[in-house]
Amino acid sequence: MQALWMLLASLLFATMAVCIKFAGAHFNSFEIVFYRGLVGVFFLIGVTRARGVSLRTHVPMMHFWRSVVGVIALTAWFYAIAHLPLATAMTLNYMSSVWIAAFLLGGALLLQGRGAPVRQQGPLFLTVLAGFAGVAMILRPTLNEDQIMGAFVGLISGVFSAFAYLQVASLARAGEPDSRTVFYFSAGAVVAGALGMLFVGASPWFWPSALWLLPIGLIAALGQLCMTRAYSSGATMVVANLQYSGIVFAALYSITLFGDELPLIGWLGMALIVISGIAATVLRARAMPNAPAEEH
Repeated sequence: MQALWMLLASLLFATMAVCIKFAGAHFNSFEIVFYRGLVGVFFLIGVTRARGVSLRTHVPMMHFWRSVVGVIALTAWFYAIAHLPLATAMTLNYMSSVWIAAFLLGGALLLQGRGAPVRQQGPLFLTVLAGFAGVAMILRPTLNEDQIMGAFVGLISGVFSAFAYLQVASLARAGEPDSRTVFYFSAGAVVAGALGMLFVGASPWFWPSALWLLPIGLIAALGQLCMTRAYSSGATMVVANLQYSGIVFAALYSITLFGDELPLIGWLGMALIVISGIAATVLRARAMPNAPAEEH
């Protein structure tokens, strides 16, 4: 089931990106972050009430840390997008899955004396690397000498994204419902977006362009719920690999909605992402069918 939740999350995030592409012509990045979080907060208040879930938490610092690393990752990604070719910024951000795999494999090596399943994790790590190779084949990133700082910040966005995803899994192990976890992250996005708007200002609203803000917030909240459910399953490396499917969905949107063309190497990269995702799921199911959640 974690595979289906992550695939659905990736589809939702790719759909949200299409909405952001249209809204980005009328609103700056901080405004989109703010309204995305604001819509999500109200939506999740309704979700938690419908489920009978209290917003009171016994691990407030864990939610605070998840919001901090998430906001840092988002801000670094926006900086990278502004100073790098879009394909390069996207590729560096999607290195989060590689970082997750590296952190988990490193932890397994340190705990090997206690029976950590290093041999089972190794092939999963290779599937993550294969999936990232597929991402690079689709996006075909480039880098100039004057873009070193942007590349470094892009790497930071990937590292902190990995921290954020691992923190999501830790919150699930602490017994936090997915709706509560997403609510506090949305609230953090509201604060971060509002602070950014204090410096860069706010854009005037024009109808119907402002209507794009509503689906952005709703789709983001639904995507976060699905992603949180996926990472709470324990198969963290498999979920990290399946996260690459977002690039596949985005490429298909580009072809069907915006008339973009994908060269042969892009189609081969798409196939590599799909194959690596299937391989990771099968390897996990065969090697560790009843394995507990990885320790992060």
